[in-house]
Amino acid sequence: MNANTNSASPSGPPGSGSKPASDPVDWEARYLAGDTPWDKGCAAPPLTDFLTRHPITGRVLVPGCGPGHDVRAIAIQGAEVTGLDLSETALRFARSFPPAGSETYEQGDLFALPKEWDGRFDWVVEHTCFCAIPPVRRADYVAAISRVLKPGGHLLAIFFLDPGVEQGPPHGATKEEISGLFDHDFELLEEWIPEKNFEGREGQELCQLRGRWIG
Repeated sequence: MNANTNSASPSGPPGSGSKPASDPVDWEARYLAGDTPWDKGCAAPPLTDFLTRHPITGRVLVPGCGPGHDVRAIAIQGAEVTGLDLSETALRFARSFPPAGSETYEQGDLFALPKEWDGRFDWVVEHTCFCAIPPVRRADYVAAISRVLKPGGHLLAIFFLDPGVEQGPPHGATKEEISGLFDHDFELLEEWIPEKNFEGREGQELCQLRGRWIG
């Protein structure tokens, strides 16, 4: 689920899957072609490290879940996890793994979720969706995440600060931009540079634990 060059080359994160009208990347085509170098075959090290000290419980949404490695890492601890992706091929791959717990996979667009998803989740776990969507849609991303979280719910985000590419995806973000986008709806509870990363990601990621404001 990780990438390190632009979308025209054979690498780039899956984001939320196929190709919505505002996304120039056809993620379904990438999965169909097997052009998925972001898939490292396991959950993100910053996530698994976090889970050793802070269990994630309740209902959890993982947007842009791809083959579901992060979903299963959370589900094995007992949470009820929904993996969301636009690519049906990615989700078929995710469903091909033995169940780790109470995980399900839904094909859909984060920006067009049904109303019954409003306030449905206790947690959202962000890994590669935010960096994959066009940056002009980042405010829409924050609105979508805020909408599906319960008041007082939590966001665990692994942000990509510097992907080392001239043109994304993946698209980097500064701490100032992240703060400007999220502070209105989310309280920053904890922030850290992860000590464990995929190779080549050292010092390029920022982890934040945020709580959705109540009221």
